[in-house]
Amino acid sequence: MNIEQIKQLTSMPATAPTVGPNKVRCIDREFFIVTYETDREALKAVVPEPLQFDQPIVKFEVIKMEDFRGLGSFIESGQVIPVTLDGQAGQYVHQMYLNNFPAIAAGREIWGFPKKYAQPELLYDSDCVLGRVFFGQCEIARATMPYKWHAMDLEQVKQTMETEPGYLLKIIPNADNTPLITQLVKYHMQDVVVKEAWSGPGALELFNHALAPMAELPVKKVLSAQHIIADLTLSWGEVVVDYQTDY
Repeated sequence: MNIEQIKQLTSMPATAPTVGPNKVRCIDREFFIVTYETDREALKAVVPEPLQFDQPIVKFEVIKMEDFRGLGSFIESGQVIPVTLDGQAGQYVHQMYLNNFPAIAAGREIWGFPKKYAQPELLYDSDCVLGRVFFGQCEIARATMPYKWHAMDLEQVKQTMETEPGYLLKIIPNADNTPLITQLVKYHMQDVVVKEAWSGPGALELFNHALAPMAELPVKKVLSAQHIIADLTLSWGEVVVDYQTDY
């Protein structure tokens, strides 16, 4: 393997890369989202500058992806925080838990998604949409909402998904564990086709865990719940802040 060949490598291992070359599209991606009010000071401690937030709001999500191009089938979960950057609304992805190693490797290495291995579940329990997350043997989250309660405007859901960018704090160290890459990365959902969208009352419990600290953004009041099924393409990322050079 010569120097020029090495310089073209995009992921490890060199002879069998985990990450494919194409954009990833997901078919029938199923979102279960519970939006809740949390502690303002706790939120200040985790939202990176220059992102800002107005209200202390968090979205707990469980997402089932049975057809994700290049990555397979898996379920992921986590917390997303509504933010603004230069006056534009967006979503900061705080932490994620999922059960698929290729998706963890690709998400972390390329975009900077804050992914760890866990066992989320998204299922229907009679007339209830149920989302749970297990980290090892411990349940760390449980959410519920009624099944197909209030129909939402599909076009409005599509516009929100395509218009509001996502933000990620990408952190990759040097081999000696000193800082190498510290970036604020922006991405978009593209070519969105919303097939179903439902809203209703929701309930959410978060449980303390030393290695999966979702409960550090405590649930003060549940505001709403949504259940959405859509096709979408995940864009490549764009570096909007390089903390090592811009500050």
